[in-house]
Amino acid sequence: MKPYVICHMCASVDGRTLLSRWRPENTVAAGLFERLHDELGGDAWLVGRVTGQEFAKGKTYPVSTEESISRQAWLARRDAKAYGVVLDANGKIVWGRSDIGGDPIVVALSEKVSDAHLAGLRSEGVSYLFAGETELDLGLTLEILNRELGVKRLILEGGGVSNGALLRAGLVDEISLIQCPAVDGAKGAPSIFDSLEESAGRSAPLRSMTLESHRLLEGGAIWLRYKLHNR
Repeated sequence: MKPYVICHMCASVDGRTLLSRWRPENTVAAGLFERLHDELGGDAWLVGRVTGQEFAKGKTYPVSTEESISRQAWLARRDAKAYGVVLDANGKIVWGRSDIGGDPIVVALSEKVSDAHLAGLRSEGVSYLFAGETELDLGLTLEILNRELGVKRLILEGGGVSNGALLRAGLVDEISLIQCPAVDGAKGAPSIFDSLEESAGRSAPLRSMTLESHRLLEGGAIWLRYKLHNR
């Protein structure tokens, strides 16, 4: 089984997500995002490598180790109220911490990650799991989170590439969108859903979307919640 996945994002009217580029400047968006994140009540939240890197504090792990580490999940904690899950197939992030805002970090890796990187994660108390030999199987990642950590409700909070990958895999059950009264209007700005070049022509397997609720928020923002019906 997989968790129920809610993609929770804050965007301008033109669907862009980098607040510093919005005009007029928006001073309430970040606070709204965190408040409604808490209201959604997930057991875990998930981001991709680029977003995850923004939380990292470390500089380097050892380049080698004498340990031979099996490619099995290593979970430092199983009792947390919520987990911060980061997709890092190639093991690029050096954490320098074991939690984000009190939520223990769980890294989803491919099996090609080096023993030295795994030893570095263990030394910092960073949990990890494996979900593919050379690249991540996103469905398997969610199944492992459910099976090993009891995650039943997961909040997906992008980058657009990670959001888009789960959307195209048919793994997103709901979209929670805070639409703010601002525009970006420029080419190349990050968006709610995006893709790498090799996935650009692949469509999401969406059959329909149902508006479940809408709420007017302070500052003219609107909170929209859509239920997704995948094929």
